[in-house]
Amino acid sequence: MNYYQYGYPAYSYYPYRNIPAMAYAMIQGGPLAPKINGYVFFREVPNGVEVYIEVHGLPHYQQGSGDKKPVGPHGFHLHEKGVCEIGDKEDPFQSAGGHWNPDNQPHGNHAGDFPVLFSNDGYSKMSFFTNRFRVEDVIGKGVIIHQHPDDYQSQPSGDAGKRLACGVIMKYGM
Repeated sequence: MNYYQYGYPAYSYYPYRNIPAMAYAMIQGGPLAPKINGYVFFREVPNGVEVYIEVHGLPHYQQGSGDKKPVGPHGFHLHEKGVCEIGDKEDPFQSAGGHWNPDNQPHGNHAGDFPVLFSNDGYSKMSFFTNRFRVEDVIGKGVIIHQHPDDYQSQPSGDAGKRLACGVIMKYGM
């Protein structure tokens, strides 16, 4: 078939083109931050996965002092289980388990350790690349936004504090 006859260059979309694997999670805040809502997309790209998040309703930054940790930037991780049951309202989303760590690495190098989310008047948008997993590996896992920044050192989970919001990763599309 000559696609030029239809006005399409040879590299354009056609019905049998290989479509990249995609997954997504809808993020909802829990009792500690009920205004949080947004989504995360995972898209297979050459040599890895592009992760894109857009979220509203994050708590505004609060500077820490003494033993009190700052609120924000917010830890952002993949967790073992795609279960977002609130459970204890003072310590929600424990049902998502610990950080997803398929390679049994120390914290800071878990496949599910992501960059922190900065709140800009409650809004955050970020995109990054990782080669630590494929899209199909994370379907059924949980996405968690934490109260504090991740220190990427404390074991086993970076001391990011309470879980503010949760989402379950699902396959996108066909």
